[in-house]
Amino acid sequence: MAAVPVACTQDRAPAPPTLAESRVRAAWLFLAPLVVLMVLVAGWPLCRTLWFSLTDADLKDLGAARFVGLDNYTGEFGVLRDPDWWRAVGNTLLFAGVSVAIETLLGLVVALVLDADFPGRSVVRAAVLVPWAIPTVVSAKMWAWMLNDQFGVINHVLMTTHLISQPLAWVADPSLALGSVIAVDVWKATPFMALLILAALQMLPTDCYEAARVDGIHPVTVFVRVTLPLIRPALMVAVIFRALDALRVFDLVYVLTSNSRDTMSMSIYARQQLVDFQQVGLGSAAATVLFGTVALCTALAITLGRVRLEGAAG
Repeated sequence: MAAVPVACTQDRAPAPPTLAESRVRAAWLFLAPLVVLMVLVAGWPLCRTLWFSLTDADLKDLGAARFVGLDNYTGEFGVLRDPDWWRAVGNTLLFAGVSVAIETLLGLVVALVLDADFPGRSVVRAAVLVPWAIPTVVSAKMWAWMLNDQFGVINHVLMTTHLISQPLAWVADPSLALGSVIAVDVWKATPFMALLILAALQMLPTDCYEAARVDGIHPVTVFVRVTLPLIRPALMVAVIFRALDALRVFDLVYVLTSNSRDTMSMSIYARQQLVDFQQVGLGSAAATVLFGTVALCTALAITLGRVRLEGAAG
């Protein structure tokens, strides 16, 4: 009886990783230390803050904290039922919206001016960055002296030029305080926006502008149809960065107006609950809501920017 041949199968060797897979692995390898550091520096404090927001923790004795669920959020004395919190939310959103809008427009104008070729351009670029280079607390204290209603230089100049008839309490008057804070923030943060936009302008190709100049297209049309779409990604990044800073504003407002309800931001409200009132649970709840607000605004900004870019590309 003839033997029946048996087919021998050999295990195939695994396919070598593709170039894309190798790059992904290398990227994760390089990012691993940063991810671990972020978890230790940001992740642990965030989780601890979230836990404290669910307890009745007191600054005097954190070990005696008891779990109270969502009482610090929606309870009778919770953050979301406190009129001062919603006032702080309104102040923060108004501050962020107005200041970022003005800074973006002024930063775009300054960047366009600095992008032009004129004598002394390097000196002007360095001088424009001075307000941004000054520490926030120092600049806020400097402006607090200048805006003082009794001996401030702002009132002196305005009264000398007969623009006002009597000194104004710029940071004490409820109708002027928030506007004064916004003006100081615009003075300080506009160079940051200009720097990011200028970097984008420096990367633009010159052949498009040469073709437009040869065709005799108006410079305004070139800016709207060519420059603005090309710098839109960098502009979106600059707006997101500034919006995040504006939503988390603390030092500028606190130095200029302290705990004033007329200018209190969400960060100052959380600090007041934590330090002044020593209510760690309520302060942690306010900080958690602030974190969620910032994260939500960031996600919306990135999503809307991506949709606009994809729509423009399509």
